[in-house]
Amino acid sequence: MRILVYGAGPLGSLFAARLQQGGHDVSILARGQRLADLRQHGIVLRDAMTGQQTVTRTRVVDGLAPGDAYGVVLVIMRKNHALDILPILAANEHTPNVLFLMNNAAGPGELVEALGRERVLIGFPNSAGYREGHVVHCLTGTEGDEAMIPFGEVDGRITERTCDVARVLESAPGFGAEIRTDMDTWLKYHVALLMPSLAPALYMAGTDNYRMARTRDAVVLGVRAIREGFRVLRALDLPVTPSKFKLLQWLPEPLLVLMVQRLMADVKMETAMAKHANAARDEMKHLADEFLSLARTTAVATPTIDRLYPHFDPESPLMPEGSAEIPLDWRGVWIGLGALAWLLMVLAVVARLLRGKRG
Repeated sequence: MRILVYGAGPLGSLFAARLQQGGHDVSILARGQRLADLRQHGIVLRDAMTGQQTVTRTRVVDGLAPGDAYGVVLVIMRKNHALDILPILAANEHTPNVLFLMNNAAGPGELVEALGRERVLIGFPNSAGYREGHVVHCLTGTEGDEAMIPFGEVDGRITERTCDVARVLESAPGFGAEIRTDMDTWLKYHVALLMPSLAPALYMAGTDNYRMARTRDAVVLGVRAIREGFRVLRALDLPVTPSKFKLLQWLPEPLLVLMVQRLMADVKMETAMAKHANAARDEMKHLADEFLSLARTTAVATPTIDRLYPHFDPESPLMPEGSAEIPLDWRGVWIGLGALAWLLMVLAVVARLLRGKRG
């Protein structure tokens, strides 16, 4: 397939290289210094975990003209930047499929209004990376342990073109495809997990995942903000998606805080979250604003999200490292222990009755 990757940031570069390796005719759109770097060096990818480096040469273009024809355009960039290029995409009438792989809390409305429902697909790149000079450090799937790329139609249908695009993604080394019928809901929960919650908590800790792991209060606020965000989405009748996120609802706060502390201390989080949060504060705030617009349509209170929001401003004071003054909510633990004690008591009574019958 003839493919244009619109956006030459870390993930656009990753997808262009992998799709080229999958045998497709790939062009990547870049401008300025990035355009010059790609033409001089090619797409240089370095695995953030192994240090293995690859160089892939692909066609580099500096624009999308109205008469250009591609089988699919992949838009892989920050949400606020993607909105800016909608008029350019709309003017091009020779590309039937535009797949937006990006965070999105507001839904596909603006994309559909600009391009028409028949052209728009939505999804998420499910990889991470950052750029140093012309080298992209990436954290993504490998052959045998593929990164599954969720995507789908805006109305949830499974169509012939979704199957075609899935085959394209699956042909790229290290990628798989997951066609979803609830992609908009998936994206909203992903934003709730990060943008109004863990991202500003990370900024509160100096955009340092290791410092955040050592600062329990920042993690507590991040966890509480996630739960507020999930309550907002449930109030909008959106089921928790994916289902594994239900764990974030019922797990007692002390255990969840401990889990997030360990997660933030993982070296992978430096690439997966800290580096991107540091480079894309504008996108993080844009997405948090989108989510707050959703929250204002409900009666759900968001005091923790509101407390964290000022930390999108880089001038906001940091939380002292190691701060652990916010009392943890132990109610979930006591309820769990009470339920366990009741169950043990019931089992003991049943055991006695069974022994009595045998006697």
